[in-house]
Amino acid sequence: MYKNKVGFMDGVMAAVKGNVMKDTIGDIAVSGRLILKGGHVVDPKNQVDTVTDILIGNGVVCQVGDDIQAESGDRIIDCEGLLVIPGLIDMHLHLGDLFEVSTNPIFCAAEDGVTMGLSPGAGNTFMAPSLLGAEVDHGVPINLGVYLGAVNVLGTRLSVEELIKMFRGEMDADTLSVKMSRNGITITTAPLTVGIKDHMGHFIMPDENIEKIFEITSKANLIYMSHTQDPEHAERLVSLSKGRPLHLAHATAAGCGTHMDAAGGMRRVIDLVDGENITAEFVTTMLRAGHGSREGLKLPAQSQKLAYDALSSGKVNILISDGQNQATMKGFGDTRDNIPAILELSDMGVLTLSQSVAAMTCNPAGLIARRTANNWWTEKTGHLGAGALANVTIVDEADKLATYTIVNGEIVSFENRAVRRNCGAGGWVSKFGMVRKTGVGELVMFSYK
Repeated sequence: MYKNKVGFMDGVMAAVKGNVMKDTIGDIAVSGRLILKGGHVVDPKNQVDTVTDILIGNGVVCQVGDDIQAESGDRIIDCEGLLVIPGLIDMHLHLGDLFEVSTNPIFCAAEDGVTMGLSPGAGNTFMAPSLLGAEVDHGVPINLGVYLGAVNVLGTRLSVEELIKMFRGEMDADTLSVKMSRNGITITTAPLTVGIKDHMGHFIMPDENIEKIFEITSKANLIYMSHTQDPEHAERLVSLSKGRPLHLAHATAAGCGTHMDAAGGMRRVIDLVDGENITAEFVTTMLRAGHGSREGLKLPAQSQKLAYDALSSGKVNILISDGQNQATMKGFGDTRDNIPAILELSDMGVLTLSQSVAAMTCNPAGLIARRTANNWWTEKTGHLGAGALANVTIVDEADKLATYTIVNGEIVSFENRAVRRNCGAGGWVSKFGMVRKTGVGELVMFSYK
């Protein structure tokens, strides 16, 4: 009377038959392949915008095409009705630098669809790569990288020329141990950064020190990111750049009215952007009509309109969150607003869906590649072409949440909840590319001679 067509699922689950437990899963030859089936794939770099399949194997994208046939041992994710995009790259996301003791910002970022986060703590020292690198070794669900704090970069006895050599990996250990640090871990890992962050909100540097940072970043191929909230400070940094690259962080903050008229401040900062040497990023939270997570600064309607126009014209083409999900001290944004903002900017007609997705995928990858002079970033990240790292964000457009987050081929989040068995899926990224571990987290286990 009460029948269904399911029955026992002993072909895919451990089961008991004849008083003996049978490990049916162990009988299946697992291929290691993952097929994303029938999703709406939007890959701006490769100009893909269609319903199709994606084959993932050994942590990379193997094939994008219609009706990819499954083999025994493959895992299949039914993506019908879901949006499948390259994994979100959040190139300005504070992680672990605000004394988070009751939340898990890295895991929260994964739940929100972020597959790569670059953390620009104002106080980041030369130890930052080893400290956060150890977290990678202990197991994190996303790919991580850091910027160093500009003030602290200049806080040792190393000259500008020596710092340039250090960031290139060309400085000898003896000199570093005398002029930079007595810590061998710090000496070894210090160059593993993507850039340097000037943070006017915490430290206001003299012109001569700003000149030093420009020389270091331009010659060592690092991103120079500047805190952009006071338009006058942004104008000062641009005037000192003298044609050298500068990236204006959370530029929407200048339009919040904390230092001058909101719309006037927004306009002054946007006017600085040339898209080549002077680039900028906007905070997803601030771009939402309802202001998103309301724990930080809000962007008034007039300033929002100016930001929308800058996005529509292509003058600014990068989106970031800046803030941490559930952080104890909020600033400008939240990773929870990334996916909703991407969808809403498309719905409002500010950007096409492909352009909006590009703002957190291939556009930041392209900027980092240019600034670091390393094509690894565009070859391996920000897109879903064959050979790219299998970083994928799968979105339900109805609830504006990440249904799946896939990092280096592993499912790290499902239905906005972390999959803990894959918490070690992430790697460590720097201007040189990515490694799956730094070795710092294993030092306590071994004796090195």
